[in-house]
Amino acid sequence: MIPNQQQTKHLKSLCHALAPVVRIGQKGVTDAVMSELEIALSHHELIKIKVSVGDRDARSAAIAQLAEAAKANIVQQVGQTAVLFRRNHEKPVIVFAKK
Repeated sequence: MIPNQQQTKHLKSLCHALAPVVRIGQKGVTDAVMSELEIALSHHELIKIKVSVGDRDARSAAIAQLAEAAKANIVQQVGQTAVLFRRNHEKPVIVFAKK
């Protein structure tokens, strides 16, 4: 599910209070990181990740790689922090307002 503009705005408002659940260090994206990312997205739907890898381009590439591998959407990226969203169709956690 790709969130529309109104849903993305709602997700951004929710992510301010979140603490980073997944942290990526100098070793980059590993199998252990991917495993933790899968668990976190399945449970929370909306997660904040902290990427401490190289320069801006390397961080953006790592975040894009994570999102693609996890089939998640990048809600926002600010510096070393990014927010990913993936709907859990079996047990939805986040409720979007009806129009």
